[in-house]
Amino acid sequence: MKQFYQCLRSGALLCALLTVTNSALAQMSAREILEKVEDAQRTTTDSAFNRIQLSSCQFGVRDNQITCAERPRVKALESVGINFGPENKDTRSVSVVTEPPAEKGIGMLSVTYDDSDQDNETWLYLSALGTVKRIASGNSDDDTEPASIFGSEFTTEDQDTGKLDEYALTILEETIESGREVWKIESIPNEERARKTRYARTVQYIDKERFVLLRADMYDQHDREVKRLIASRVELVNDVWVARSLTMMNLVSNRLSNMAILEINTGIEVPEDFLTQRTLTDVAFRETELQKLREQID
Repeated sequence: MKQFYQCLRSGALLCALLTVTNSALAQMSAREILEKVEDAQRTTTDSAFNRIQLSSCQFGVRDNQITCAERPRVKALESVGINFGPENKDTRSVSVVTEPPAEKGIGMLSVTYDDSDQDNETWLYLSALGTVKRIASGNSDDDTEPASIFGSEFTTEDQDTGKLDEYALTILEETIESGREVWKIESIPNEERARKTRYARTVQYIDKERFVLLRADMYDQHDREVKRLIASRVELVNDVWVARSLTMMNLVSNRLSNMAILEINTGIEVPEDFLTQRTLTDVAFRETELQKLREQID
């Protein structure tokens, strides 16, 4: 209705453009919508150096507001990534804890592939043990759980992009979320994907104008909602809308984690040998290369 009155005030040309735009959006499939969302998400890992704050706590409800019931545990991270592969849809990244001092140097190397035929790869380095552990993909045969990201409620599965071929995607309805017009899209894993995931279905709320995920509800095999993701602080970064605050609520354990992206720096020259296991284990190499990256943005 708002756009209808804009048409009346602005003339026939704008009316025609709005009609064409709205018609194109109305004809988009669930897959096409999610592809646009994922393309936008990948911009934050394209030759990027990002600074992130990750906080976790037990939560409760007070005055109809969700609040931490304890002092949050806060970690500072630096994350470096590049996109590669066909159409630049694969991502290789390294994330390292910089604070608190007791956890400094804990790192994670991740490789995510858009192709459903390639399993994602994750290596975790625990500085206290001095060893690198490869994290297996979830599998019903060995009951492997997706790995937690630095002890938070986010898991490696929650960070996945791509592999849309492994899901049946349906637009359930168009509705309102956080004051924005959204598509409500349901994703149900196929038989192969179901063996690797803990979610029997996921319902995502996608901002129709900005193509940003505003909320996601994850359900288990008993159709019980087990986790919920809330995105906020949506800002325009390098001509792409990005949610700079992500809150993952574990509705089973009543714990939540917030991932705040404090800085997004793209167009950084990232040497490929930095995005290897050597960066996790070789402290001198890692700090030298990180300092070179910091100098590009500071």
